[in-house]
Amino acid sequence: METKKELLGERLLSTPSHTAYLKISEGCDHPCSFCAIPLMRGLHKSKPIEDLIREAEFLASSGTKELVLIAQDTTDYGKDIYGKKNIVELLRKLSEINGIEWIRLMYAYPTKFADDLIEEIKTNPKVCKYVDIPLQHISDDVLKSMRRGVTSDRTKELLVKLRKEIPEITIRTTFIVGYPNETEKDFNELCDFVHEIEFDRIGTFTFSVEENTSSYILGDPVSEEEKERRKNVLMEIQKEISLSINETFVGKTLKVLIDSVEGEYFVGRSYRDAPEVDGEILISKENKK
Repeated sequence: METKKELLGERLLSTPSHTAYLKISEGCDHPCSFCAIPLMRGLHKSKPIEDLIREAEFLASSGTKELVLIAQDTTDYGKDIYGKKNIVELLRKLSEINGIEWIRLMYAYPTKFADDLIEEIKTNPKVCKYVDIPLQHISDDVLKSMRRGVTSDRTKELLVKLRKEIPEITIRTTFIVGYPNETEKDFNELCDFVHEIEFDRIGTFTFSVEENTSSYILGDPVSEEEKERRKNVLMEIQKEISLSINETFVGKTLKVLIDSVEGEYFVGRSYRDAPEVDGEILISKENKK
């Protein structure tokens, strides 16, 4: 009897069949002070392109239309097995698969976000004009303590370039508030930054101490009440920004992927919405043509 080396055909989806997460690598090489992932999962290890293509082809044959690419850092893909970052080639290969219509890039680390990746998002019709870039903060003092390897100026330069090269791009990010050395001044700088950039989507998390990480020695001096206050302030700022951006789409037509039917509505998402973390679009059944 032939031994089965792959179990791709036995993969079960926790998402609707038309959308699927595709994990392209595991582990992380970045030394972020607050993160225990390298301790738990080891250093960055990419899956070979051939394996990912086979998995994606199986998913497409099962009805998947949207691939959501995930990793601890998707922009680092391939450097360990190909000697260079190979995310662009992977995107091109995946876009050749019949049946796949959307490819969504999540968890793209901001350091050395390559120009060829920006060009691929811009020009490849199957790659969603959407990117998730976890920035965590904007204060140089906080970024340095977090060991993020990027400065405030470089972060802003990247965001300006993305918006200039891809005007219709949706940018999602995440921030940590209440980091041990985050002062009120640092937090106000973060608020001003969110006002200035007007992100399409943000997620905000409160700092939590992780044993054996380099930030562990800093303790946890910001109270939980203050962390929650900062989180709420930041999300209230984003709430107004999101409303303003959404209003610009009134009267426009968007391609929508339907996730489910709930009561009198079809529930779906546009290219601007990643599953589970972003918004939903409700379409009344009465409007069905």
